[in-house]
Amino acid sequence: MGGKGISAALLFLGYISVSSVNADSLSAPLNVTIKTLEGNSAVVTWDILEGDPVIGFAITQQKKDVHMMRFIREVNTTTRSCALWDLEADTEYIVHVQSISMSGTSPPSDPILFRTPKESEKLASKSPDEVTMKEVGEAAQLRAGELIIIVVVLIMWAGVIALFCRQYDIIKDNEPNNNKDKAKNSSECSTPEHPTGGLLRSKV
Repeated sequence: MGGKGISAALLFLGYISVSSVNADSLSAPLNVTIKTLEGNSAVVTWDILEGDPVIGFAITQQKKDVHMMRFIREVNTTTRSCALWDLEADTEYIVHVQSISMSGTSPPSDPILFRTPKESEKLASKSPDEVTMKEVGEAAQLRAGELIIIVVVLIMWAGVIALFCRQYDIIKDNEPNNNKDKAKNSSECSTPEHPTGGLLRSKV
């Protein structure tokens, strides 16, 4: 009886310890997908199970058939996405995501394999409307700059013409005064005539 009681107690304690480990363990992130895929960048998104004590995430990025990996760790965040940068065009990458809690990390998610597009595919993926709108915007900016330059030049020319006209009016107004002064000076210097117009006679 004593041995059976001890065995039962050990089994119960083992069940409790296993239950606590399972309660503290994290599930791997779910629905890992790649969005906003471009030639040199991408965005990876994921979901988690409700109730998991998640405080952050760890993302592993690796080129296919290459052992070198990039490890991104995000802690104290509730985000469900991460930007992958500095990617090479037309290259295959493998991504894993893990959840982080106070007690450790979860198993890695199922691997996601994706290929970045070529530069030509990136340009071709743009719709004609986007290209047209960009060209229209650049043309509008150029026209606006040209108009500003033209307006500034016209204002400068108007200022120069106004200054010239003002100086011309001042010179023109001063000319009659100079003529009057010249005439007055010439009349003062001439010999005065006798008021009676006769000759002076001497007394004998």
